[in-house]
This record gives sequence, structure tokens and C-alpha cells, in this order.
Amino acid sequence: MNTQRTAQASRTRRIARTRAKIAGTAARPRLAVRRTLQHIYAQLIDDAAGRTLVAASDLDLGTEATKGKRKTDRAQAVGALIAERAAAKGITAAVFDRRDKKYHGRVKALADGARAGGLNF
Repeated sequence: MNTQRTAQASRTRRIARTRAKIAGTAARPRLAVRRTLQHIYAQLIDDAAGRTLVAASDLDLGTEATKGKRKTDRAQAVGALIAERAAAKGITAAVFDRRDKKYHGRVKALADGARAGGLNF
């Protein structure tokens, strides 16, 4: 059995199961979180129009803001950054999309940072 193909299929099923329950609109876009081993990315997506409204990542923070910080702290800063950019576009509410990840660790830290920045979900 090819374990890589099985793991990828399981991941795809988890993403589809999560996405079946949520959809973003212009008034309440989807806050999609992508977590890799080193970085974290967040986007506010209007699924009805099929376009990204706002995006942020820890790469946008700059080296001075991230130097010596833990990945969880950087994720919280990304959440605050996306909330700030969303407020500039007039977006106050969103639907949280954690994709295939558990609501734990860096994903939770990003959500907490976005909530502290004024984004409701």
C-alpha cells in the first residue's frame, strides 16, 4: 500500500468535510488558514465571487517583528494583521476555515489574534 497516497487522500477528505459546512460571502468571507512547517498564511475569501479580498502571512511581518519569536507568537501577529487589513476594507465578520488542521496551537493563535484585532467569527 502506498502510504503517501493514502495520507494525501485522507487529508483531501478532511478538507472536503470541513469545506462542506462553510462558505464565504462578500458580507462574511471565509478566513482560510494555511499552515506549513515554517510559515502560516491567512486569506479572506469571497467564495461567491471566487476571489481573495485580503491576505496576510508571517512573511509580511518582516524580519524585525519575527526575529526570536516562536511560531505561535508569529501566528497571533498574523491574525492581528489580517484583522487590521480586513477592517481597512470594511470587513468585520468572517467564517473560520481551518482546512484539515485541528483548532489547536498556531491555528488557534491566529484565530485569537484575529479576534483581538476586531474580526468576529
